[in-house]
Amino acid sequence: MQSQENPDAPENERLYTPYEGEEGFTFRAVLTGCLLGGVVSCMNIYFGLKTGWSIGGSLIAAIMGFSIFAAIKPKNKYGVLEANITQTAGSAAGTMTSAAGLLACIPAMGMLGHELTYMQLTIWAASIAYLGVFFAVPLRRQMVLVEKLRFPTGTATAETIMAMFSSGEETLERSRTLVRWGIGAGIFTLAAFFIPQLGQPEPALWGIYVGVAFSALSIREWFKGNQSRAQFLVLLSIAGMLIGEHLPFGALAVAGGYGFSLLVNPLMMGAGVLIGPRVGASLFAGAVVSWGILAPVSQHYGWAPEGTMAYDGGARGWVLWPGVAIMVADALTNLALSWRSIVNTFKRGPDSDVQDSVEPIPNTWWMIGLGIASTATVLVADTYFQIPPHLTILAIALSAVLAMIAVRSTGETDINPIGGMGKVTQLVYGGIAPGAMTTNLMAAGITGAGASQAGDMMQDLKTGHLLGAQPKAQMKAQLIGIAAGILFCVPIYKLFDRVYEIGGDEMPAPAAHAWKAMAELLSQGLSALPPMAPWAVGIGFAVGVVFALLKKVKRIEKWLPSGMAFGVAFIVPAFYSVAMFAGAMIFLVWSRVNPVKSKSLGFSIASGLIAGEGLMGIIVALLQLAGLGPIS
Repeated sequence: MQSQENPDAPENERLYTPYEGEEGFTFRAVLTGCLLGGVVSCMNIYFGLKTGWSIGGSLIAAIMGFSIFAAIKPKNKYGVLEANITQTAGSAAGTMTSAAGLLACIPAMGMLGHELTYMQLTIWAASIAYLGVFFAVPLRRQMVLVEKLRFPTGTATAETIMAMFSSGEETLERSRTLVRWGIGAGIFTLAAFFIPQLGQPEPALWGIYVGVAFSALSIREWFKGNQSRAQFLVLLSIAGMLIGEHLPFGALAVAGGYGFSLLVNPLMMGAGVLIGPRVGASLFAGAVVSWGILAPVSQHYGWAPEGTMAYDGGARGWVLWPGVAIMVADALTNLALSWRSIVNTFKRGPDSDVQDSVEPIPNTWWMIGLGIASTATVLVADTYFQIPPHLTILAIALSAVLAMIAVRSTGETDINPIGGMGKVTQLVYGGIAPGAMTTNLMAAGITGAGASQAGDMMQDLKTGHLLGAQPKAQMKAQLIGIAAGILFCVPIYKLFDRVYEIGGDEMPAPAAHAWKAMAELLSQGLSALPPMAPWAVGIGFAVGVVFALLKKVKRIEKWLPSGMAFGVAFIVPAFYSVAMFAGAMIFLVWSRVNPVKSKSLGFSIASGLIAGEGLMGIIVALLQLAGLGPIS
């Protein structure tokens, strides 16, 4: 084994040179990646239907895969190339939640009354999921070898794998931390199912929560020998309980009517850690503007006369529209501002001097694969959604172009603009198939699938390039991982669809609401909007454009809110935004107090919180299906 590093250009150099005969594509590596990625895909169903986002499986699969084999200590030592195959299969399976449209077009169709059976959804997912892989393969040479785009997650995964094999103990600590916090989050989630007040305590209990938290910290400090700090925390505990007894409950009750309540939620707190303070603050600001200002105003003037949380005639249905406008404007403006990347996507630079020591993926592989996947997509779209074949073929062609743009965006910024790609397709089909909401949504779903898997595949190919892996082995792992992801995420989605009202309070599905609203607006025009909402849409669109434009001003960029997060806060209940903001702020304080530990363990803690609640959420859904419920 040997490793090569160049501090001046780490993204241009191999981090690892495989030893002669080193195996990468092994049964155990693929199986481990599929199982870990399958868990991530299930977790993403719960996480994505609550927040509108999903998380990647690369780093989780890489870290947990290494930890599993470090604990087992097999006779044949687990190697670097196997770790790369594990993360490739894991990321492919984990991405299936978004690639199959289970966070956007499928729940949007459900809200419109079009439900798919388990078999139909499985066949749909299998037909569109592979398009992105075959879109990505021919781009590898240009974007990874010629232009040497960074692909931050792919690079970070390669560096993490190298760090694990050079410092295994630190990785084991990270995995143990992830598991411990995951178990704790799962136990709390189960307890909160039976005793809901644990998750959303009444204001009178807020002080007790604060007091208990400070008391636990004081006990920890006492056992560590920090008596003075422990005594100070005890005083804070007592103060928290006393203040809690004298809170202005009348004002809190009014705020609670618009969703501003305390939510003790591991998943949202973990999400806050991952998204960081800027995006967390953007969510909180969006919640204040939407639920703290616009919702009461819409009710006061009679624009939303029904209940606050009603979509039809209520404040929630009114503030949805400016929120969607902000999200759409932010996505499309950022796409337009990336015009150089778009132009470069279709320019082929000189590559005569490019050397690649690995055997490339044969052209026949991706050409035949693309032909089979395209044919399947055309047949399924016609059979299940009555979309004419020529419109599906156009969607696939458009998806190929937009997937190229998505891959470049991912390579340069680590942001895969799946939502933006979908909105472009919706706008196109709003013109060529006006009034056909099903066609509009599912054509955009094809684009979303292409962008999702193409970006994921290229991140994995970047990791493989840095580690000297064979692209053909990675492609096989990607194809197997996709199949595994479908087997995991589709039944979990159907379970949630049976237990919960997807798009309701418990599973707000903000991404699906945005896609559905866009389809309705393109289909029905301004008549789809409630009173005064057209003005709100116009202002929201302008705000989204301004946010995106001002981000180009480097001096103020870090102070600007994220337009996408700001808009999402209009769609989800306020307590979700508040909880994620709290998680981001807690992590910010921790990073100032202990920067080394927070940097080392922050991702593990956040992933544990999300995984613990996400997986226990599946158990909770089964308990509800069995007729069990709260005991208090």
